[in-house]
Parts: sequence; C-alpha cells; structure tokens
Amino acid sequence: MKTRRNFLIESGHVGIAAFASLGLAKRALAKAAAVADEVTGKHPGIQLWTVKEAMAADPAGTLQKLRQIGFQEVESAGFGKLSAKQFRALLDEAGLACPSAHLQFDLNNLDRAFEDAHALGAKFATSGMLYSVVEGANAGKDPMKTGMSLDEAKRTAAVANRIGEGARRAGLQYAYHNHHRELADQGGGATGYDVLLRETDPALVRFEIDCGWMVFAGHDPVEYFKKYPQRFPMIHVKDFLRRAQGDTEMRGAELGTGTVDYKPILAAGKQAGLQHYFVEQEGPFARMTPLEAAKVDCDYLRRMGKA
Repeated sequence: MKTRRNFLIESGHVGIAAFASLGLAKRALAKAAAVADEVTGKHPGIQLWTVKEAMAADPAGTLQKLRQIGFQEVESAGFGKLSAKQFRALLDEAGLACPSAHLQFDLNNLDRAFEDAHALGAKFATSGMLYSVVEGANAGKDPMKTGMSLDEAKRTAAVANRIGEGARRAGLQYAYHNHHRELADQGGGATGYDVLLRETDPALVRFEIDCGWMVFAGHDPVEYFKKYPQRFPMIHVKDFLRRAQGDTEMRGAELGTGTVDYKPILAAGKQAGLQHYFVEQEGPFARMTPLEAAKVDCDYLRRMGKA
C-alpha cells in the first residue's frame, strides 16, 4: 500500500472558465452544503488521498471539480513539487478551506511541518501514522501488516505528546489518525489505540477516527465517542466492501455500497464534539474513477441529510 508521503502533486493553472463555472454553481453548491450540514452541522470535506492520481495530473482542475461536486473543505495529503504556499493559492482559487493537514514530522525540526500547516490555513497538524518516527517499532516490517503492540503504543504516545506540545506552542492542534493496526487485539481485548488514548495528554493530542478502518477492525466509533468525548474533532468517512471468507485484501467501497452505516456514527460524533469530517476512499477503483466515486460519496451524505 502506498503511503501518503509518496503523493506527488504537480503544479497547474486555473483558467477564466473555471472561475466562471464556480460562480454559476454557487447556489447549487450552497444548497448541497446545507443539506450535508444537516448530518453533522459542519461542512462536507474530502481527504485528497482519495483523488491522488487526478491531483497529480491536474491539481487546480481537480480542486475545482471537488468544489463543484459539493465539497467545501479538504484535508491535504502532501504537496509534492509544490510548496505549501503554492498549494494554498490553488485552494483559495477553488474556494476550498483546508482545516487539517496530514504532515510528515521530523522530531528534530517540527517547526517545518507547523509552518506548512499555517501556510495552508490549517488548525490541525495531523499524522497518518507515526510508525517511521517511533524508534524500534517493528523495524523492517510492513506496518499495515502488523498490529500495534502495547509497548509500541506507549512509545508512540510519548512521541505524540512531544509533537502535541510543539503544535500547541505553534498555535496548532496535533491529531493522530488511525488505521486498523492500532485496534488489533493484543490479548484480553487490549489494544494499542486504547493505550494511545490513555497515555496522551487530552490538551495536546486529539484523534481523527478513520471509521472505516475502525469498523473493519471490529470496533465501533460510537462507543469511542461516548467513552472519550471531545477527543475526536475529526473523522474519516470511509467504507469497505464485505470481505469473503478467507479473503485478506481490503477493498474500498463508495459510501452506501459497503458495510458501514454512518448515520449513527455522525449523530454520535456531533454530540461528542465532531468539527470536521472528510470522505476518504481506498482503492481499487474498479467500478468508476476516483472523482466519480467522490461524487457518489458526497451524494450519500446529501441523502442522509434528507432522511
């Protein structure tokens, strides 16, 4: 599985026609956003990893298309050949906000990541995984094929607190995003994720639940919202196809076509302090293109708002 750090975004330009199209679509976009807002009270967002190939080919045009689909917020997934300031300019041109940035953290130079977050106008400096910066964490192994041990979780919590303290000094909030590995049973129902929640300072470290990975690991985001209110300001809205017996491959699904019912999750999240939600879809995209899937995902949220 490719990591977000490999996401390369090439530069592009926005034409006059794109601006005109954006202006003509304002009423439709406002209506779509209002419907989606009924679900969580916040603006619909998308994690840009979902459309990474389109972003690499035409970042400016892709951002315009996402805005026309109905998204108002994005979560960044790297900049590639662009600087954070250049990327911010494309966001501004498309009329998109970026409240959260997935960043690479160098413990010897945290300010560099925080500067990128500020350049984007982000409030949250977020990590997809701290595996590569936690000393001795299953060295040489594929992190997506190993569970997070309780010892690794403790060391990860210490690193997260360190990043969180730096983020606070920089006027930002650090957030940790999970995959399924943090939720692997380490015996007696104990998980690394619970260790992370217990051993991180709530003022320094918040969490972004990837609901798809959590549900697929056999856990319920609703229960975490209830047990740890105000720790989860963001979520990833993700779904997976039902896995056949003996199948070990994870296959992404458009929202509403997989296994996760998001209505109770979004309702519980709203009560627990949810501020932002980002659609993210994993591959393979066998039925449609990622941009087409993004539209299906946004339409799913609109239907929920009307229900």
